[in-house]
Amino acid sequence: MRKFFGAVVVISLGVILVVFAVANRHLITVSFDPFNSADPSVKVTGPLFLVIIAAAAVGVVAGGSATWLGQRRWRRAARRHEADARQARTQLADLRASAVQRANYPRLPALPPGGSYRPSERDKQVATL
Repeated sequence: MRKFFGAVVVISLGVILVVFAVANRHLITVSFDPFNSADPSVKVTGPLFLVIIAAAAVGVVAGGSATWLGQRRWRRAARRHEADARQARTQLADLRASAVQRANYPRLPALPPGGSYRPSERDKQVATL
């Protein structure tokens, strides 16, 4: 479904660009010399649609570059947080491995239900002086 919508968008944009190019195919001269407009030293002559599409492409690249440079701080923070998460995952895996290793050691026998004293011994904790 996603490929279908992508194809519809690309085909629609292609048709719009072709119609735009056919409607605006007369030649124009773009001058880059602000001091001599009659006979500019730097000029470009081309079809109008090509000039407009090139200007739009330059604008998209400039805007994308500005956005990418503006998000530098967030990309750096994301890399730092990813490194912290990777370190925490490694530490957790090590702790789990050590817990499993400790669980494999033989356990000490549990205390009898009456406590650690046998009935024949004197209870030193409650004895008075």
